[in-house]
Amino acid sequence: MTSPYGEVTSPSDGNVDPIAVSSSCHGGDRSGFRSGFVAVVGRTGVGKSTLVNAMVGRKVSITSSRSGTTRARLQGVINGEGYQVVLVDTPGFHKPHNLLGERQNAAAAGSVSSVDVVLVVVDASREIGPGDRFAASTARGAAKSFVVVNKVDRVARHRLLPKLLAASRLLVGAGDGADGAECFPVSARSGAGIAELVGSLVGFLPEGPRYYPDGIMSDVPEVAWTAEIVREQVLARVGDELPHSVACRIVDWDWPRVRCEILVERESQKPIVIGAGGKRLKAIGEAARGQLAPGAYLELVVKVERNWQKRPEILSRLGY
Repeated sequence: MTSPYGEVTSPSDGNVDPIAVSSSCHGGDRSGFRSGFVAVVGRTGVGKSTLVNAMVGRKVSITSSRSGTTRARLQGVINGEGYQVVLVDTPGFHKPHNLLGERQNAAAAGSVSSVDVVLVVVDASREIGPGDRFAASTARGAAKSFVVVNKVDRVARHRLLPKLLAASRLLVGAGDGADGAECFPVSARSGAGIAELVGSLVGFLPEGPRYYPDGIMSDVPEVAWTAEIVREQVLARVGDELPHSVACRIVDWDWPRVRCEILVERESQKPIVIGAGGKRLKAIGEAARGQLAPGAYLELVVKVERNWQKRPEILSRLGY
């Protein structure tokens, strides 16, 4: 079965972590083919996942209007004539309040260690802050790093230039050649500037192999992707009330029958997800099924896992 990702299997035997492969150890027939890994980092809410989706040209990461939607590292793949770019989408940097937050920050920071390029994403509609400066500091030591100023469509043209100048200074001292001059204004929502950004990235990638076959657009297994789609729909309907208290996991996969648990932390949160007469839960299921392969039968169950954000065994089971 396929998903909107294509055949969402990892390369080789499924146990290879491409981000750990050093660009200096690329194998295979190079023949002028360019490939490499690009980490996308930034504080929460800057639109990293929307940017990754826009660059890939298809949805490979869930999005929502709530900060902190991305909880684990994932990879999106751009295939072009003579090149392959593997984008590493990361959780947003933030001040952690529990073990989940600590693991998210660690996953984001660890994603820049073995990549060819780092993209530090900032929000044009917000002032540069400590979170942006911290994200930029993680790019130190990277072979190449850029600043991507996202959401430029939300800023009046006469106010954009000062924001671009401030953003470009984030990378001064962040790595070889990072002199503050490399700054890309884009709108992930409208697509403005995306083609130019991808074209520039390709020019900085080394010669190397094709890490993923054509048609592969993400390394996310289909079971995990389905759980994320359900979580996206939960956030769309209850995010203002419980944005960070919800997690989803698939507990039974016998296609086309899929059983997914929606985890909350307290009994009082269950009726928020279920809604009056079960209407909200039904709407979540219908919206999620609309993004799955035809014929899917999706059963949703709301379950309480007390303080799951602080429990290492639950976080590990959820892949965080």
